[in-house]
Amino acid sequence: MRRIVILWLGLAVASVALGAAAAFETRATRVQAIKTVGIVSAIGEEMSLTQAGLTALGATGQSVSISAWGLDEMIVQQATKLLSGRFRVQPVTYRRGAFAAIRDSAVAPVNLLRSDPFKELVRSDVAPQGLDAYVVITRAKSKLGNGRMVEGVGLAQYRTLLADYGLIHALYEVRLIEGKSFDVIEKRAAAPLDNTGTLRLAGPSGAVDETFEGPASSERLRAAITDLITRSLPVTLGDMHLIDSQ
Repeated sequence: MRRIVILWLGLAVASVALGAAAAFETRATRVQAIKTVGIVSAIGEEMSLTQAGLTALGATGQSVSISAWGLDEMIVQQATKLLSGRFRVQPVTYRRGAFAAIRDSAVAPVNLLRSDPFKELVRSDVAPQGLDAYVVITRAKSKLGNGRMVEGVGLAQYRTLLADYGLIHALYEVRLIEGKSFDVIEKRAAAPLDNTGTLRLAGPSGAVDETFEGPASSERLRAAITDLITRSLPVTLGDMHLIDSQ
């Protein structure tokens, strides 16, 4: 009986391994066939301001417009430069607000059971159609401290009895969507750059010690957020095997 159980487990493990290998081969084959890509970015129109930890009852998050920073334009430019070594990147037009309005994260378990909402937007809202694939970069979410969710670009303050902590974040995810079937070939959330701080998020973030007040605060924040994105985007695209790993 024991031998039968061991044999059954061995066959099950082998079956899973073969399935994973087949899935990787299918993905690799589909990526290999891609020659032309378009890039969509919709993460940088708003910055969230979040308080967590020992906060006043009823404290709610706020957001401010940062459209003047041009983060999405910067992301498209950087992604174009990174991907041009392998693909022919073509400019595309799209309604950024339509992509930003979808708040679900690619890594949420519920999204594994239903159609990805971004594939239909690529079909209906991106021009030109007919490219081999589209790279879609949108906001991601992560829990902070006591469970409060933060999303996209933001500045968070976490209070304890002994100290206050500040954290900036640029949480995003990348989808590779096939340009004719609109199947999602792969989707991946950007990983943390440094997970050694007191506060940790499941994405690019960094501790801040200063208070962002006064005329120069916006520029300092913009530079800090830009740094998170420019350092993490090559890593994320490399993890997706769309560029050589950085």
